[in-house]
Parts: sequence; C-alpha cells; structure tokens
Amino acid sequence: MPKIGIAEDDVKIADLLKSAIEENGYSTSCVFNGSDAFALFADEKFDLLIIDVMMPGINGLQVCKLLREHGIKTPILLLTALGTVDDKVTGLESGADDYLVKPFHLKELLARIAALLRRSNTTEINKDNLLCFDDLCLNTASKEVTRAGKNIELSAKEFILLELFLRNPNRLLSRQFIAEQAWDINFETGTNVIDVYINFLRKKIEKGFERKLIHTKINMGYILK
Repeated sequence: MPKIGIAEDDVKIADLLKSAIEENGYSTSCVFNGSDAFALFADEKFDLLIIDVMMPGINGLQVCKLLREHGIKTPILLLTALGTVDDKVTGLESGADDYLVKPFHLKELLARIAALLRRSNTTEINKDNLLCFDDLCLNTASKEVTRAGKNIELSAKEFILLELFLRNPNRLLSRQFIAEQAWDINFETGTNVIDVYINFLRKKIEKGFERKLIHTKINMGYILK
C-alpha cells in the first residue's frame, strides 16, 4: 500500500484529503505546519508527498527546498491557491514534481497521485537496470554501455564480460570463474581466449580515458577497481 504524506494547515481540507486518498487504497500521515512536515518527511519513507504552499512558519516551498537539499527524492505535489505561471514555475523550481491549484476536484488530485506514483515506479525500475562503477555504466535492459556519458559499442561476449565485472567490483576474478560464468565451460589451461576478450574489452572502455578500470593480477586473474 503506497504511503502518502500530507502537509496542510487547514484541518478540514487535510481531513478531506486524508479520507479521499485512503478510500482509494493509500495510507496517509498528516501534519499541519511546515516545521512538522519537514521533520516527518525527512525522517520517514513515503511514496509521495502532498504539500500545501501557504503554511505558517516554514511554507511549502521552503519545505520542498529543504527536503531536496537533504537528498529526499520522494515525488512532491504542491497544493496552492496561487495559480499564475510564475507561481507554478517557482513551485517547480523549488523541487516539486507537480502543482495543483485550489480549488480542485478530488478526481483530478487522485489522477495526479496515480501518475506521480507510476512515474516514480518506472524510475526505480530503470535504476534497477543500471550497473555502474566509477563513470562506467551498463544498462541490462537496453544493452547500452556508456563511460562519462560516451556511448561504447560492445560485442555480445564483451557485454557479458563487462556485466560480470560490474556485478563483482573490487573482487579478483580468476580465469576459471570468468570462463564458467561468461562461457559456461570448464577452463582449459592451454587457451588464452579469456585474455584475448578482456583485452578487446579494455580497449573499448579505457581508450581515451585516463583511469584504467580492469587490472591484471599475474597468475591470478582480473579485477575491476
């Protein structure tokens, strides 16, 4: 059940929001001023935050900025009676993800909640597809590889090798282990196929970059560090 935090200084509106949101399958926690909002939202994990702009003490824009400054990335929906373009821009620049002007229909609020949660879930899924070390990233879904934002084209075997290293950073990988994981074969001491492919991979991910990432441990194997 997604958990939604509500910060609204008007108790009647807060109760209305709480009832409507919970009736649609979400859990909620309410606070009624900016100071309590920041304390609660920075301390507990929420899936979405709904924050009124005009609150006593610390206003909603300030709460939003403070949360972002403290690394809180939870989606934020601002509620306000201020509906000019400048007001909306100010709200979004404070770190909010969406902006809803009062008075609003609960149906629209619920639709925006669903959209923000859906967008947030998609972002988390996309993050799960990324394997990164230093400035080198591999996307297991799109099969894209980048270093410092530069696209790198790899063969299928090179991709498998890189994924193996990225899933085992700072760990010495023996040739036996690499062979079993990347080729699904028993290692033959007379072959240098692993060394050849690692050299191919090195040239592609290290050429033009100052830092070398894949290092050789003589007679032991390779390590990404």
